[in-house]
Amino acid sequence: MQLLKLNISETLSQLLLQEDTDKDKRITIEDKGIKKFILLSDRNLIAIEGTYFLSNLLQELILAQENNSDFIDADKIFELPANRINRMIKDYFWDGLTRTMDEKGLENILTDSKSKAEKSIIYVPFTDDFAFRYYQDLSSKFNLKVVQLPKNITPQYVSSINDEGGILALALQTIEGKTSGLPFVVPGGRFNEMYGWDSYFENIGLLIDGKLDLAKSMVENFTYQIMHYGKILNANRSYYLTRTQPPFFSSMIREVFDAMPNKDLNWLKKQLQVAITEYETVWMVDENRLTKNGLNRYLAQGIGLPPETEPGHYDEILKPFADEINLSISEYEKLYYQRKIDNPELDAYFIHDRSVRESGHDTSYRIEATCASLNVVELNAMLYKYETDFATLIAVYFEDDFEFNNKKHNKNYWLSKSENRKKLINKYLWNEEHSSFFDYNIEAKSQNVFLSATSFFPLWANIASQEQADKMIQNALPKLICLGGIAGCSAEALAIVDENQMQRQWDFPNGWPPHQIIIWQGLLNYGYHEKAQELIYRWLWMITKNACDYNGTVPEKYDVVSASHKVFAEYGNQGTDFEYITREGFGWMNASFQYGFKLLNSDLKLNLNKLTSPEKLFV
Repeated sequence: MQLLKLNISETLSQLLLQEDTDKDKRITIEDKGIKKFILLSDRNLIAIEGTYFLSNLLQELILAQENNSDFIDADKIFELPANRINRMIKDYFWDGLTRTMDEKGLENILTDSKSKAEKSIIYVPFTDDFAFRYYQDLSSKFNLKVVQLPKNITPQYVSSINDEGGILALALQTIEGKTSGLPFVVPGGRFNEMYGWDSYFENIGLLIDGKLDLAKSMVENFTYQIMHYGKILNANRSYYLTRTQPPFFSSMIREVFDAMPNKDLNWLKKQLQVAITEYETVWMVDENRLTKNGLNRYLAQGIGLPPETEPGHYDEILKPFADEINLSISEYEKLYYQRKIDNPELDAYFIHDRSVRESGHDTSYRIEATCASLNVVELNAMLYKYETDFATLIAVYFEDDFEFNNKKHNKNYWLSKSENRKKLINKYLWNEEHSSFFDYNIEAKSQNVFLSATSFFPLWANIASQEQADKMIQNALPKLICLGGIAGCSAEALAIVDENQMQRQWDFPNGWPPHQIIIWQGLLNYGYHEKAQELIYRWLWMITKNACDYNGTVPEKYDVVSASHKVFAEYGNQGTDFEYITREGFGWMNASFQYGFKLLNSDLKLNLNKLTSPEKLFV
């Protein structure tokens, strides 16, 4: 540690005046400054050159100012870039993303830019009287409206409160007479609530960074959701009450339990019981999310337009119907939203649209307007993993004796389910000609031949045979690999889409953290360690390069073709709007960096810190 004593305010002002030429309170490659700053410390002069080091200086000055300190650490200014990202995520970003739904944390969680209500609202489950009383006691302090949900939550009820979108209560705990909320991590940006599958990937990063208690409470908040709302929610906002999310709960439970130094079997038993309940009541109900062929689909309930989308998102869909009755799009949208226009065709479209959002892949041409009719590959791989996780945990920790709801849940019970699912996946989803797994349309009775990163989930879940994995990695995977990692789908998959149509954010050329992590793990499962190293390096190189060029930015997603965070698709890119220093990064992006950095070989870490292009390392 090399501490430098400075006049923090004066140095900060001079640095910004000289280097922040576009006045956005950041130092990036787009600024036209001198790119060299002489630091006047109490001992000597230090020349700091280049965008990356100057932005580090800016960040360290801001942190010193906030801590009322006269000192900064020169070592942190000249910190190697990948090492710095790793440290900032661990020491700052997770804290910046952590929330609690209690007296201490409510101020940070209540505001929702998508809510139209004048007063903040907390909705409390019908089954949680304690939480209802707790929030009522806080209502005057926070100008809060507290609403207890009905016992039976119908799509009609959810539609009736769409204009009063509020936050849904999560788990509270009382220790020595003091009540607090179990903490959870939010994705970041405008996503200021606990999201479904985001939380699983965030937990991967939390566990790597030694934050076991926080990861454990994330699991327990999901347990609360299943027990009181009947499902793991898309997110804990009122307009998500009819939607679940991709099922990663068994993986989440297993990884947290594995990290516990002292194995709490009572904790594991409770979480397993709740996970089995979710499996049976959310996923395995006939003619709902379970289809006649024995495989599963996403099927979100709800009525009309989803209220959380940005203005103009559905203009292309609504325009023909508005034109037909000589209304403007905005007029038609308002009347349809208010259920003053009856349109069964639109109602059917929005069942698919909500199901797309339930899948987490909102949006993608792979599943647009068909999602509720698809046995998607990733969902069935996740449920296969539920079944094999249940089998393993019960056999190892409960001596193959786990009775729940008057039913014996032994290893063989769950393995028979997983084996049956594997047969069905191979029957309906495997395509020998294209060497890949594809979604199956239950209405058309045919596969949707659309190569996506989701096609590789069976490798993550250990469903594929070695022969299938070899064929996929040899023939299909190269079509997804880009400069910065894995694209959401192949370029050729979009041949079905008119070139004038808007890009969908989960499609080529964009890349997302969960897809990278899933494919890395799938490659490792089947012995492709070198290929995994390459893909990890490509992804981390892109994150590191953009952070160096753009003041430490760690965003939601990337264009992996240009290896840039400047993504041109709906919804923009969260995690890019900050001043001076990013406080949060973005939840699952943080996790993907920490996980990749943990897996990356030491020689590649050296190259990463030198920002050696992957095109020079991997041919």
